[in-house]
Amino acid sequence: MEKNIIQQDLHNQLTTALRILSIEMVEEAKSGHPGMPMGFADVATILFQYFLRFNPHDPTWPNRDRFILSAGHGSALLYSLLFLTGYEKYKLSDLKKFRQLGSITPGHPEFDPELGIETTTGPLGQGLANAVGMAISEKKMHASLGDVIDHKIYVVVGDGCLMEGISHEAMSLAGHLGLNNLVILFDDNKISIDGPTSLTTSDMTLSRVSSYNWNVISIDGHDPNTIWKALNSAQKSDKPMFIACRTKIGYGSPSFENSEESHGKCLGDKEIDLIKKKFNWQHDKFTIPAPILKIWRDFYKRNLSDYSHWEKAHKKAYLDNQAKNKNLDHLLDQIHKYKKELITFNNSEATRKSSNKIIDIICSNTEACIGGSADLSGSNGTKSANQKIFSKSDYSGNYIHYGVREHAMVAIMNGINIHSEYIVYGGTFLVFSDYCRPSIRLAALMKLPVVLIFTHDSIGVGEDGPTHQPIEHLSALRVIPNLNVYRPADAIETTECWELILKETSTPAALCLSRQNLPQLRNNINVNNTKNLVSFGVYILYQSKEAHSISIFASGSELSIALDVAKNLEKNGIGSKVISVPCQELFWQQTLEYQMAILCNNTLKVAIEAGSEQSWSKIIGPHGAFFGIDNFGKSAPIDDLYKYFQLTVEKISNKILKIVNPAN
Repeated sequence: MEKNIIQQDLHNQLTTALRILSIEMVEEAKSGHPGMPMGFADVATILFQYFLRFNPHDPTWPNRDRFILSAGHGSALLYSLLFLTGYEKYKLSDLKKFRQLGSITPGHPEFDPELGIETTTGPLGQGLANAVGMAISEKKMHASLGDVIDHKIYVVVGDGCLMEGISHEAMSLAGHLGLNNLVILFDDNKISIDGPTSLTTSDMTLSRVSSYNWNVISIDGHDPNTIWKALNSAQKSDKPMFIACRTKIGYGSPSFENSEESHGKCLGDKEIDLIKKKFNWQHDKFTIPAPILKIWRDFYKRNLSDYSHWEKAHKKAYLDNQAKNKNLDHLLDQIHKYKKELITFNNSEATRKSSNKIIDIICSNTEACIGGSADLSGSNGTKSANQKIFSKSDYSGNYIHYGVREHAMVAIMNGINIHSEYIVYGGTFLVFSDYCRPSIRLAALMKLPVVLIFTHDSIGVGEDGPTHQPIEHLSALRVIPNLNVYRPADAIETTECWELILKETSTPAALCLSRQNLPQLRNNINVNNTKNLVSFGVYILYQSKEAHSISIFASGSELSIALDVAKNLEKNGIGSKVISVPCQELFWQQTLEYQMAILCNNTLKVAIEAGSEQSWSKIIGPHGAFFGIDNFGKSAPIDDLYKYFQLTVEKISNKILKIVNPAN
């Protein structure tokens, strides 16, 4: 392409259509963010017109480029782009319903590839980290499939995305891995909600990003020829590419250009009239002249030869590979065989080790798996001997060393899962789920079946002390909608958790595992081990021969304590049921009849868990007794800690006896 070959007049008409349509959406809704779409329209137009590989008539084409709006508040720009370029599900009526109940144009983009929305964004920095995950997935698929999968990931970020700590975590890892299929377009307008970014930051952004081992360039984000040259250089970059596009927020607004006031409020009809006059836009509201719309709708046609070639030469190889990787039945058969072997297992074992054995089986029976850990591989038990490291020198690997980057790890896992059908899991300590929480929430919101392995799940951490001992974390995770929180009590329950997790297609899992050894329980008790009892969420493990006056609920490492409490109560003539609670969320999905059979009886309900009470109230009710921890932990050996917090068979039994016989 020769210098200044782009026709400025035509470019102005194309970008004006994009700008006006976006601000009219905001005005129609009487809410939204007009400034970003106005400022970034030039860059977006050049990207879609000349570089982005897409087909609006096949939005989920596997070898399309991915376009992610990490600065999700600028969603009006994205919806306008999708409408203008001809994505069939977008009508003008949909743009007029921007931010309205039930519309396909919500306030922030919500994951739906059929609609051209590659991920849910809005919480700043999340889309950036998702993009790193997509780039990882693309590299791995390309390593095994070659040109069948060979595309780029473009992500638009703003000042806010780069201020968020997750941006450091994600970009640092991307540079380390040499993900040259990743291009960040930075909307460098130097404005945030409170005002100029000089209020809060003096970062040398280009130097910062360059230090991550990225290629960086700064350009005029309103000069179409400069934009083209920068995007063209990104096509052959040997590193991830960061393009800082110097723009003016609210570009073209006589009153609000370069002002924080254009960020998140309607401009008003009078201001829009002034903007239209400035750009010589003489058309009614929501009206795009047919010649301009045709040019936008023809953008994708430059991709048709690539698309046709892919359909003829590569589609079958891609689908065959997907089918091969989906051999879930064989994988589950192997796990079920292992479960049968566990029936004769009598040794104590930490559930993190039990989980690691399942990971060994998974990695021995499928290539469609990407695991990892935030610098705790040995402690989490996340690495199998059958895995090799995903690295800059070997993108075929299936294990990622994320480093101490918990938040980015989960967001990257989300991106991998969005881009592929890999089994995606990653590990850290349960107490550090706090660092992961925003990304966990988005996994649940997007219905992504990622697997979060949280080990060291209680005061059983021991000497590391209160900073590393989770107390409120199980309850905090259980309140997230569409997240299954598993806390298995032994190797059999751990195996059954994994069976359920692998079958799941739309719900993430938090698998909370012990550091300390736990006794094998299920093989010594007369329960039906051919069924997956964890699938009920809650089930009766043990019943005294005496009449049952007490129901004892427990999860994980406390289930063995509950069993010993029950046997201790029997010595005092008190019968009880011991009820395992490996997954509360699954229990509330059971039939009302099953729930009533477990809960609706005239027994005293007792719960034991080495954590806070909050998530147990629905099970034990207002008159139940909870034995747990209502404060932070302590640094001490595990046995001393359970005694200190009175989570011992003797202490719990005595308190129950006092409840049952208060006179004694």
